[in-house]
Amino acid sequence: MNSSTATTVFLPVALGIVMLGLGLSLTVADFTRVVRYPKATIVALACQILILPLVCLGLVLLFDLDPVLAVGMMLLAAAPGGTTANLFSHLARGDVALNVTLTAINSVLAVVTLPIVVNLALSGFLDGDDSIGLQPAKMLQVFAIVLVPVAIGMVIRNKAPEFTERMRGPVKIASIVVLVAVIVVAVWQERENVLGYLRDVGLVAILLCVLSLTIGYFVPRLAKIERRQSIAAAFEIGLHNSTLAITIALSPSLLNSAEMAVPAAVYGILMFIPAGVLAALFARDREPAPIQ
Repeated sequence: MNSSTATTVFLPVALGIVMLGLGLSLTVADFTRVVRYPKATIVALACQILILPLVCLGLVLLFDLDPVLAVGMMLLAAAPGGTTANLFSHLARGDVALNVTLTAINSVLAVVTLPIVVNLALSGFLDGDDSIGLQPAKMLQVFAIVLVPVAIGMVIRNKAPEFTERMRGPVKIASIVVLVAVIVVAVWQERENVLGYLRDVGLVAILLCVLSLTIGYFVPRLAKIERRQSIAAAFEIGLHNSTLAITIALSPSLLNSAEMAVPAAVYGILMFIPAGVLAALFARDREPAPIQ
C-alpha cells in the first residue's frame, strides 16, 4: 500500500469504523445523562479541554521537542477519549455509563476545540498559516470524519437494535484491529526515523498518559466526586483517540504530515502500559463505593 492510498482511502475508512462502533454504543440518553451527573461531567470535561492541553504544552516546552513533533503532541492532547477508555474503565470497575456520556459529548465538542488547540500550536511552534478548523471547509471535514459515522451508528442502533447487539462484539474487535493498523501505517511512513522519534517523544508520550490518568482521577476526587465516576473520568481523560489524531495528521487535506502523526502513534502503543497497571490496581478493590 503506498502512502497516497493509505492517507486518502485507508485512514478515513479506518477512522469511520472506529467512530461507527462508538455510534453503535450510543443513544440519545447518553447525551442527556449529563443532567444526572452534572458535576462529574463538567469536571471531567474541564480537565480534558482546559487542563490537558496546558499540561501537554508544559511537557513539550520542558523537553524542547522539535516544533513539528510539538504540534503532533498538542494534536494528541486535544483529541477526545475513545472506546478504549470504556474498555479499561469496565476492567477497573468504573462507571462505564459516565464514560459513554463523556465520550459522546467530548466527541461533539472536539469538532471545535481540537482545531483551536492545533491552530494555536501551529502558530506558536511553526509560525505557519496552514491549519485545520477556523476555516469553514476544513471544519466541515473534521465534522464529517468525527460525527457523521457516530450519527450513522446511532441511527442503526435505533432502527435495528437486534442487529446492533450482534455486531457490538465484532465491531469492538474491528476497532482494536483498526487501531493497530493505523499505528502501523503511521510508523511505516516514518520508518527511517522511527527509532529517533521513539527516543524523542516516547518519554513525553508516556508522561502525558500518566499525568492525564492522574489528573483524571484526583481532580474529580478533590471535587468530591465518588470513586467509580472518578475512575471513569481517569480513563476518559487519560486515553486519547490516537486514531483520530493520526488520521488528521496524515490527511492530505488537513495537516498532511507524517511526522505530526508520530506522537499519536507512539502514544497509541505506550498508553496500554500505564492504563493496564492502573486498571489492575483499581480492580483489586472489590467493593467500590456506590454511585450517589
